Amino acid sequence: MASSIEQMRANVGKLLRGIDRYNPENLATLERYVETQARENAYDLEANLAVLKLYQFNPAYFQTHVTSQILLKALTNLPHTDFTLCKCMIDQTHVSSWCCCLCVTSISYPQSPCLEGIDDDGGGGVSLGVGAVSLTTVSQQEERPIRQILYLGNLLETCHFQSFWTSLEENRELIDGITGFEDSVRKFICHVVGITYQTIEHRLLAEMLGDPLDTQVKVWMNKYGWTENEDGQIFIFNQEESVKPKNIVEKIDFESVSSIMATSQ
Repeated sequence: MASSIEQMRANVGKLLRGIDRYNPENLATLERYVETQARENAYDLEANLAVLKLYQFNPAYFQTHVTSQILLKALTNLPHTDFTLCKCMIDQTHVSSWCCCLCVTSISYPQSPCLEGIDDDGGGGVSLGVGAVSLTTVSQQEERPIRQILYLGNLLETCHFQSFWTSLEENRELIDGITGFEDSVRKFICHVVGITYQTIEHRLLAEMLGDPLDTQVKVWMNKYGWTENEDGQIFIFNQEESVKPKNIVEKIDFESVSSIMATSQ
């Protein structure tokens, strides 16, 4: 299976070279490649950005499911900025929470000279039919997954890890078919812990890893070489040892200060 994904990667790479990169007829191939990445736990940022760019040029071809997969795959590559790149290439109409709906309605206003020529509604007022606009907030159910993923991404980027796992648990259908998503997120969380903490409570680390049953903490501790003492404190890293002093040497020749010395006399 690894050879097939590599072959597909090579074929897509050829496809993205030259003018064919912006050919909407290639969208079907690129969308299949996105689904293959999700299924086989592979990742190709360039191809995914090409899909989003084609959606920008051809809004009628926009696919919520494919875009959701691209965003989720970008989250698996944190702390790199892939998620931000992908997010910025999605049209705002697909990420806003609410939309305005134009409704044909009838609104009556008192008769006024400035409204002469407009049909009377028979009750002493004026009826505005097709021209009336009623703003109704309606949820865009088709775009809901994208908004949820953007919310999850914000929680991860701001290190609200416990809230992330709670929200993910309520929307687990989002990651259906995304192989290795949770482990990739835990890898990012361990990266943040590694550069932030010297020691951390076992309980807190379990919560941050979304592991309330304490089945994953030992695995990730062994992976990163973290050790735990009898008090339940996990030793991460001595941050002071990573601080290396730097000697700053400034070379000043005599000619550069001779004028200063002359004026001071």
